[in-house]
Amino acid sequence: MGPPSGGSGGRGGNVYILPTPNLTTLSSIPKRMRGAAGGNGQGTWQNGKNAPPTVIKVPLGTVLRELLPGDPRRAKDEWEAEEEGLEGLGPDERRAKLRDNRWVHYPRYADDNVSRDVFKQAEGALYREEKARRWARKQRALAPIHIDLDKTEEVVVSDDAPLGIGRQEWLGHLVARGGSGGLGNPHFLSPVNRSPKFATRGYEGERITLSLELKILADIGLVGMPNAGKSTLLRALTGGRAKTEVASYAFTTLNPIVGVIRVADDGTFEGELQGERVFEETAIEEERLRQRELSEIEDQGQVLHSEDALPDSLQPDAEQRTGHHFDIHETFRFTVADNPGLISRASENVGLGHSFLRSMERSLALVYVVDLSGPNPWDELRDLKDELEKYLPGMSDKARMVIANKADLLGSDGDQEAVEEARGKLRRLEECVRTEMVVKTADGEHTLDVVPASAKLSQNTKKVVGLMQKYVEQARAARVY
Repeated sequence: MGPPSGGSGGRGGNVYILPTPNLTTLSSIPKRMRGAAGGNGQGTWQNGKNAPPTVIKVPLGTVLRELLPGDPRRAKDEWEAEEEGLEGLGPDERRAKLRDNRWVHYPRYADDNVSRDVFKQAEGALYREEKARRWARKQRALAPIHIDLDKTEEVVVSDDAPLGIGRQEWLGHLVARGGSGGLGNPHFLSPVNRSPKFATRGYEGERITLSLELKILADIGLVGMPNAGKSTLLRALTGGRAKTEVASYAFTTLNPIVGVIRVADDGTFEGELQGERVFEETAIEEERLRQRELSEIEDQGQVLHSEDALPDSLQPDAEQRTGHHFDIHETFRFTVADNPGLISRASENVGLGHSFLRSMERSLALVYVVDLSGPNPWDELRDLKDELEKYLPGMSDKARMVIANKADLLGSDGDQEAVEEARGKLRRLEECVRTEMVVKTADGEHTLDVVPASAKLSQNTKKVVGLMQKYVEQARAARVY
């Protein structure tokens, strides 16, 4: 019979999405996240603590989209989830269920409370407040979350701020608000109700379903038509470590593949240490051949006691035997992305379309790869530039180099007529680049470098790596996170 003394509950924690430069994958993010719950109120007017925020860290380059009603991937929000729990109930059962979800009664006072006018008035006020929250939630749904997390931010404290205000840490973008805590019985104290025997439960926080898409984080993006030799080039630059598919049909690469290029102080890179090697077969095909030969030896009843008994084709490579074979001092590294082949009208989502073009947006620099053995490599180059511009105006200004791949004839003593034809193609390609491929940068206008190379035979790849390193160093110096 004493005065009301129940404390109110603490507010639930908000959920934030924080872009982080040192992350490169979304694999560490769970499918379902739940913010922390606020503390319970206690007697003698002790309010519960507000819950700390929940911060979800994602890589820079993540695109955040809120899924709308009608999307099969979307989970029900907090109001829809409650309605689902009320399905099949009659009016009286529905009303009782709603009250149980919202009110806490002093033991043995529930029936008495619901019949009193003071409780009915409090219940009416609660539903009016709830109606306002539902309306605000619907208004928010009219502008769903769509954020391109391409940079970090920080809270700046004004010079005119009062003393004692410290620098606050930026938590990221708010995506879901925590629910408000329940109200203790002192909140319902009135002249006609001196000892309220009821209190409210806390509200559930917002439920939203987000789609996270990571645009590939590579320093250099290779842009080329199908079968231009991008995958072979990446294997040559990485010494065969990049697990790319190489075949004679179009769209061999269906998903972007990133390789790491390691460079020494004198410009030596990992692929160069492999010596003369022809990069025709993929790592997967090489392993299949190795397993097939092993099976044939076992079927013939031969006993394999040591590596010395194995044929040369079955000997494990140096990386498998002794760890990483790049044994010189590495001073610089960067990443190169082998992307699906681009075709005309890719900006209209033809072929692999947007899935390819989206993966290019985050690259610091782009490198065109054209097939010099084809009939018109300059037309390929024009189509590549046009599709980049149609998808995102200004995107082609990231281009820095044109690699004329499959230029084997330029360094051979074969058929002189074929050699002269290849040289003529290269001259015409260089003229096209000089007149039509001028890019605009912060330093002014620049013409793309043209480098003939043979990824298959690893010819002129050292010059390719040297130029790529220069582009990456310039881009990193100008980039602000």
